Amino acid sequence: MHGLGECQSGDPRPAAQVAREVVDRRDAHRAIAVSAAGLGVAGLIELAIAALGGSVGLLSDALHNLADVSTSLVVFLGLRVSRRPASASHPFGWERAEDVAGLGVALAIWVSAAFAAYLSVHKLFIHGTTTDVGWGIVAAAVGVLGNQVVARYKLRVGRRIQSATLVADAQHSWLDALSSAGAMIGLIGVAVGWSWADAVAGLLVTGFICHVGYEVTSELVRHLMDAVEPRVIEAAAAAAAGVDGVEHVHVRARWMGRTLLVEVDGYVTRATTVAAAEVTGRAVEAAVRDAVPEARAVRFSVRPFD
Repeated sequence: MHGLGECQSGDPRPAAQVAREVVDRRDAHRAIAVSAAGLGVAGLIELAIAALGGSVGLLSDALHNLADVSTSLVVFLGLRVSRRPASASHPFGWERAEDVAGLGVALAIWVSAAFAAYLSVHKLFIHGTTTDVGWGIVAAAVGVLGNQVVARYKLRVGRRIQSATLVADAQHSWLDALSSAGAMIGLIGVAVGWSWADAVAGLLVTGFICHVGYEVTSELVRHLMDAVEPRVIEAAAAAAAGVDGVEHVHVRARWMGRTLLVEVDGYVTRATTVAAAEVTGRAVEAAVRDAVPEARAVRFSVRPFD
């Protein structure tokens, strides 16, 4: 039955929501810029010391950190593209560009893992020497500190603005801190006389890289495949069903970049007027937003209840 029409609450979006998204994007851009600067400095310091001492673990970590600077550029481009408004060819907008950019981050992680594994295995079998161990330990410590700082910053901002891409990039920086720690442990091992410790540390770092790479990739693929937590559907359905005038509900939800879209089919009696359906739709929108705070768009469609 189409006589009751369809109520699409919150479209166009409220001015407060649009203003919040502008602030969110500005914070995301700042987080990326700060991250790129911090990782660039840490990576250059490690690269210089690795070139002097021949530490394969430190060299892998340096290249990994410097690669993150280009990764940050990918994330920045994804955020910029996602700002484009909806059009006839893209009626839901461009927010999925952030998730596509996140796949670029995941690719960088896997490439780093392959490169770190190659360098570590190569040194393990040729038994290369490592010098300037003291300076190498200091450089690795700088890498640990720098990555921890930018990871915590990006994770805080990413969770607040619900950006899967920025959270993935924060996890990548956290991984880099472990990578730097692994390189430092390997150098300490070399300092006490274990010449093989640097190569073994590189292999351990590779394991960390693969673990985080799997987590980041699986989360981004879930977003791209419209997966949501069951609790979101359950909470939205319970909230919508509790609104007066709603006899039954069917709820769907999907992520579009940072936007969680919740669609509610609300079944009402045939005697319900269009005006009453509009009031019910607005009440459902408010109830769902309260029950699911991460929902940025709620759409209510009226269906006849028999």
